[in-house]
Amino acid sequence: MPRTPQEPGAPEPAAPIELSDLATLKALAQPRRQRILEHLTQHGPATSAMLARALGLNTGSTSYHLRELARHGFVEETVGEPRPDGGAEPSAHRERWWRAVPGDRRFPPRSRQSPEMRQVMDELNHHVYAADVDLFERLQRDAAHGDPWGDAFPYSRAAVRLTLPELSEFFEEYIALLNRYKRPASETPPGARTVLTRFFAHPAPERPDTPAHLAAPDDTGETDPS
Repeated sequence: MPRTPQEPGAPEPAAPIELSDLATLKALAQPRRQRILEHLTQHGPATSAMLARALGLNTGSTSYHLRELARHGFVEETVGEPRPDGGAEPSAHRERWWRAVPGDRRFPPRSRQSPEMRQVMDELNHHVYAADVDLFERLQRDAAHGDPWGDAFPYSRAAVRLTLPELSEFFEEYIALLNRYKRPASETPPGARTVLTRFFAHPAPERPDTPAHLAAPDDTGETDPS
């Protein structure tokens, strides 16, 4: 399937980066660092004191975790307090502001993961998936009545029959779709909000004694547009 070309002048999406270093994966899997990175991704740059207040953490501990995230390229220091347009004004006194470093980061396929790496990845996935489900349920439950954004919880469940190459292409098309909608803060229209997207897919279990053409029902799906 052909991809929609980038708009003229739009930045090229970053090339995928595979995180295969075990120390980097361990640094990322730390639950408090996951919370810090998620906060910076959702809410933009912040100081360690701001993060500590927002997440109920100790400031010294937050600073340490920020340095570790920075050491592995997940966050970076930015100068001054950020303006709404994405720029920065110099602070009256030196403050260390941090921002999440964007990028297309991917993990090695499970077949290339060592036993220790699999253990780290399982722990990382457990915390990430649980946090995602908890946040989705909490925001949906607490959505203000009458707020148009209170209906903005679309989700979709489906089953499709794919070959391995087709599944890989399907995922790349999803990433391309995300990149089409990415834009700098200066080009974001009023009223826009950060929208969190999550994607995972896995082969369905099949009975070994079932013929392939009977192993799954016809392609079906259910979508909640609300």
